[in-house]
Amino acid sequence: MLSSLPRVYPLLGLCGGYAVVMFFSPIRLALRDGLRCLARFKRIWLTFVLLGAAYSVFQFATFTPLQQSSDLDFSQILSPGVWEWPSFMEIWREVPLPALEGVAGIFDNATTTYPLSVVAAVLLLFNWRGLHGALFRALRKRYRGWSYAIYFVLLISLLATLLKPIAFWRLPAWGGAMPAAGVLQISATIDAVAFIFEYLFGVYIQVYLITVCLAWIKGLSFHEGDLFRFAMRRFSYVLEWAGLVVIVGTLIVRAPLLLAYFRNVPGVLDFLPLERLVMSALIILFCSVQVSLVLHNETLGAAIRAHREFIRRNLSRFGWFLLIAAMHFFFLMACDAIVRGAVADRVVGVIGWKIVYVCARGLITGWLLASWVCLFRQCETARANQETWIRY
Repeated sequence: MLSSLPRVYPLLGLCGGYAVVMFFSPIRLALRDGLRCLARFKRIWLTFVLLGAAYSVFQFATFTPLQQSSDLDFSQILSPGVWEWPSFMEIWREVPLPALEGVAGIFDNATTTYPLSVVAAVLLLFNWRGLHGALFRALRKRYRGWSYAIYFVLLISLLATLLKPIAFWRLPAWGGAMPAAGVLQISATIDAVAFIFEYLFGVYIQVYLITVCLAWIKGLSFHEGDLFRFAMRRFSYVLEWAGLVVIVGTLIVRAPLLLAYFRNVPGVLDFLPLERLVMSALIILFCSVQVSLVLHNETLGAAIRAHREFIRRNLSRFGWFLLIAAMHFFFLMACDAIVRGAVADRVVGVIGWKIVYVCARGLITGWLLASWVCLFRQCETARANQETWIRY
């Protein structure tokens, strides 16, 4: 009986349920303010679009090279009705983990930064807008003697980031000059070290966008260079938490993968989904630590205590935010899996869908990040006047 119903009815029911959740949830004001913030500062979502587009171009150029101009056949996308569209039951296993990682990214690092991390490394090395100097001064002010060790690690990972595209480019040539195992070991080591800078660059981008949201909430005006340097100083407070995430992520995810290049580690890829699940769960478990450090420049211990109090007081509202964020990422990832399955090897279709997907993900991520900052500020009115501003 249900199978005889027109397909439009389930779609109408889905849209109706979505409308009920969005318009009657207790965090609708924060979601509305997130949209208003995006309308005022479009850079919030366009930043995610830019980073996602750069990574998509890199992926396409690396793994889907065009063999001839005839591959760009625009007639491929004129008849989607004849494509073999997979059902949801065929792709649902691909959806939950990427959706969970998308939700976790709102509280940590919401985007992949390679290959633009290479450009960022060059700009930082040449002290673009005074950011290198601002970073070094902030580290010395915040970490004293430890600042030199932290700066050394950042510098090594920055250099590895600059070497990473060279390693990708010269990998085939090196394969003829030295054993293949040695080439893979070198490239994997460079990639693992470069990951530190790539991740921290993503965290800095997130800190910068959070400060943009904070400027909108408080009605502040700013000069672009000043805001970049201000975000760098705030980043120095987030660095302690980000470093802890890097260490845990390296031990859980990166180290086993790197070790597999040097010795036989049976089934190392079989545990990768579980490792990604654990990392996402840990980030969501300490969701407000990053934004608290950005907004209050406090110690990590104080931020964790504030997070515990935040969850105790606002568990219901935070649960609603998680539900809405998970719902949007789940629908987005499901659409991505279905369309990719239908497009198959149609190059024009792949390009067209990737453009739509990158823009949609950037918009959703930017909106949810701005909404999260607005929700956090609304929930912590008791601490609104307790900020300790950086005085240098």
